[in-house]
Amino acid sequence: PKHPPWKKQEVSVTKVLEDIGAGDKPIVRVFNKLDLLDEEDAEMLKYEAVCSDDYSVGISSFTGAGLSDFVAVVEDALSGLLVPVELELPYSCGQEVNLIHEVGSIEIIDYREKGTYVMGRVPRSLAMKLDKYSVAQRDGLVDDESDEDELDWAALGKGRHEKKIV
Repeated sequence: PKHPPWKKQEVSVTKVLEDIGAGDKPIVRVFNKLDLLDEEDAEMLKYEAVCSDDYSVGISSFTGAGLSDFVAVVEDALSGLLVPVELELPYSCGQEVNLIHEVGSIEIIDYREKGTYVMGRVPRSLAMKLDKYSVAQRDGLVDDESDEDELDWAALGKGRHEKKIV
């Protein structure tokens, strides 16, 4: 046969995902049981997965081989669902900071006089809820007066200079 047996199963799974309204979500293709292949075939499968245009990874759940690659691929797939934020949350907003940790990713966190500074990525719906704490909303106010004239290269590199996504 021209197509491997897993292709038929993948088509069925994709159809079910579309039927339940999840067809637009990122999909991670996992090739399990690398431990059952000879070393050369396992390496070739991992290489093909890495070179594919989608989110694919080869693993062995039995030996644990490839699980760190799996985590990285899942993070890559999910990162497309997150938008950048730069916030200063009052210390009374501890639950919001915990939520950012749980559903997003924090690149920079700093505890400042007025609250917790967070630069990271969160789901769009959370970004909209936290918009009132956006640093961009304050037109570039800087808490640390000694660094007023210095460029914040990390913020520039993370797209702070671009138009805000809402």
